[in-house]
Amino acid sequence: MQNIFDKLESNVRSYCRKYPVVFTHSLGCILTASNSSQYIDFFCGAGSLNYGHNHPKIKQALINYLQENGIIHSLDMFTHAKENFLERFDKTILQPRNMEYKVQFCGPTGTNAIEAALKLAKKITGRSNIITFTNAFHGMSIGSLSVSGMRSQKEGGGLILSNAVFMPFDNYFGDGVNTIKYIERFLEDPESGVQAPAAFIVETIQGEGGVNVASEKWLVELQALAKRFNSLLIIDDVQVGCGRAGSFFSFEKYNVFPDIICLSKSLSGYGLPFSIVLIKPEHDVWAPGEHNGTFRGNNLAFVSSYETLSFWEDNTFILSMQEKILLVEKSLRKLVEESNLTIKLKGRGMIWGLEFEQENIAQEVAKICFKDGLLVETAGSRNQVIKLLPPLNIEDNYLQKGIRILENALEKFASYNYFPKSCMGSQAA
Repeated sequence: MQNIFDKLESNVRSYCRKYPVVFTHSLGCILTASNSSQYIDFFCGAGSLNYGHNHPKIKQALINYLQENGIIHSLDMFTHAKENFLERFDKTILQPRNMEYKVQFCGPTGTNAIEAALKLAKKITGRSNIITFTNAFHGMSIGSLSVSGMRSQKEGGGLILSNAVFMPFDNYFGDGVNTIKYIERFLEDPESGVQAPAAFIVETIQGEGGVNVASEKWLVELQALAKRFNSLLIIDDVQVGCGRAGSFFSFEKYNVFPDIICLSKSLSGYGLPFSIVLIKPEHDVWAPGEHNGTFRGNNLAFVSSYETLSFWEDNTFILSMQEKILLVEKSLRKLVEESNLTIKLKGRGMIWGLEFEQENIAQEVAKICFKDGLLVETAGSRNQVIKLLPPLNIEDNYLQKGIRILENALEKFASYNYFPKSCMGSQAA
């Protein structure tokens, strides 16, 4: 019998094809399906559930707010929920890092933040072009797609997306090529066909692109290049911000100070739609109402984010996360060294990728993981990377169990297939 999903839901659906069960419950790092099967979640809603599913503290705050008939929808009107969020965000995140930014509430998803950032950069500079990078992914709306390198998503729009120039990301040509010098040469030559852009937009770690990690040196040089040509630096921290890279902002341990920062996904801490754009005060040149969005006043997300930010008020959560980072990196390095397959380990913080020479391996291993009770995602231009996004607060026993499932899946695959092992190295920061 045809189920209701096949009957009514569009063919565009994707994740349900990778995880073909009906999920019913979730708590922490565990998802439960209607057949009572349980899965350890190393996918976390593509990075929107950094603190796991249904965190009790956040859930209770939402229940209390609803029981008190708190404002749910408010456009950009003032509410206590927004006030509380802004005060805690400033006190807990911005002030301790000596960061001075204005906060723009836009539409509820990451791509809305990207669209607003691109639009603002063009308004500030009077320029129309953006420099972006190979294997970038910034969202599925037209402007975001124009600065994304993912061909399959672009083809789905059936459009020619212009005003974006793609340049090589860090290490794109290998260790011996400084891609900043490559970009600089284009901008120095008035006849190169590449004009100084309104902005450079970059992910410090390219999640969808295959967990490609930019070095501190490369990011600092990119920042200097942007300043030299009077261009803005936009950092897309939608997936790797909010703790995923080991600190609240993925770049904060580096000497990098973006003009514009985009946050979303785990900003709400509970999987609720929420995005903001952080703008240096001198760049906040919007006229009132010049950019807006019906759902920019999602007060439930303000409430959940307010509770989530309390985790960052002292070092307790951060120290616990650092211990998990050491555990996961040590375990994955051991896994890679002992595997019969050729694997390149890439990542930082709590986002890691296992890259395979043969492009079909990652997808087959991911299928085995799912059958054995672990959710993982594939990434990269050929889906050649298994991407791992466990909750930042996952219990150590579940973290270790998930890695064992992954290790066993690799062994199962290797036992039925033979691929001579070679050395691909690693890319970890």
